[in-house]
Amino acid sequence: MALATLETTRSATSALPAKAWLVVVLLCVVGCLNYLDRIMITTMRTSIVADMPMTDAQFGLLTSVFLWVYGGLSPLAGFMADRFNRSRVIVGSLFVWSVVTWLTAYATTFPQLLATRALMGISEACYIPAALALIADYHRGSTRSLATGIHMAGIMAGQSLGFLGGYIADHWHWNTAFSTLGGLGVGYAVLLALLLRDAPRQLDSPEAQKLPEAGEIHFGAALKDLFRRPKFWLALSFWGLLGVANWLVLAWLPTYFKEQFSLSQTQAGIYGTAYFHAAALVGVLIGGFWADRWSRTNIRGRMLVPAIGFCLAAPAIFLASSTSLLVAAVAGFMVYALTRTFADANMMPILCQITDPRYRATGYGILNLFSCVVGGLGIYAGGSLRDGHVNLSLLFQLASVLLVLCAVLVYGIKPEKTERR
Repeated sequence: MALATLETTRSATSALPAKAWLVVVLLCVVGCLNYLDRIMITTMRTSIVADMPMTDAQFGLLTSVFLWVYGGLSPLAGFMADRFNRSRVIVGSLFVWSVVTWLTAYATTFPQLLATRALMGISEACYIPAALALIADYHRGSTRSLATGIHMAGIMAGQSLGFLGGYIADHWHWNTAFSTLGGLGVGYAVLLALLLRDAPRQLDSPEAQKLPEAGEIHFGAALKDLFRRPKFWLALSFWGLLGVANWLVLAWLPTYFKEQFSLSQTQAGIYGTAYFHAAALVGVLIGGFWADRWSRTNIRGRMLVPAIGFCLAAPAIFLASSTSLLVAAVAGFMVYALTRTFADANMMPILCQITDPRYRATGYGILNLFSCVVGGLGIYAGGSLRDGHVNLSLLFQLASVLLVLCAVLVYGIKPEKTERR
């Protein structure tokens, strides 16, 4: 049975059409815009606060509100991708969040800025579940993790370019970044509408061929099916804890570098986003390629690679937040970024091994909900602790403990005996 499954996987891989990789390339650009639009605000804190005075807790709330809205709508957004045309959901999401990004440039008060962050959360929620599900539709077996990893590399590229926000704010004005990127996103949405299509039905596995049409999929049935699976609960737990650790680092790392090592806003933005996310970009590619290779001989390969990554990331972030040497801190956070992202390349492939194919986008949306809600709470709590003069190093060391727990949980996930397609 195992040999037959392996041969089927190899056959499917060799028959993979070029369009399957074109879809990944197109979505890489969307993923880059997705995260650049949301993350660059963290690198222009000084400039924004100069125009709109606010406390650290309020500045943290800008990211927290985005995450809460984004996460809260993710299950419904994932369900929309399962029930309706995935490519249209992706194009619509890109167009709307790009318009919101453009509107952010015209915010003049904290409530207005907060409102644009909430609107961005609504519009961006529809993208990730639909994009990853579409990639999974096109890529099966021994290309799925790598294809997901390449898409996630686009996201990491967007995160690594987040320093552009600080650079533009230092040399022009912070709202210039939002107006420029918003316009670019609208233009790319038009191009994507012409090129992106859902996967042809014949690419699906025999199991998927027996599924009902998309219109017959119901939200309540999806929730019932997902939550009756203990494996999904394990995935939900580790992804939520990872969200807390990840967003604590993402939201406060530029500030940490600026204050701990007396850097300029631009320098801190480069160390906190460019180097960090460049390492993350390499990490998702390594994690995807390694998991695909390992899964050919071990059905648990896609669970084992993230578990190993967490075991390497935890001590790296602990040491990076404990040193007084800039080069050591940068190196430690880069190791953390490199190895933690093994999970990003494999989360959707893991879902494909433990859930019904009808509900994979809905399942990822639920994971996003939990991750963003607890992550947003973590960021806001971090801002409140900052107002209470608690050192950021302690927050990062807490994140290292959470990563150890993530390793235990993902290791405990056992896939089906034959991989779902």
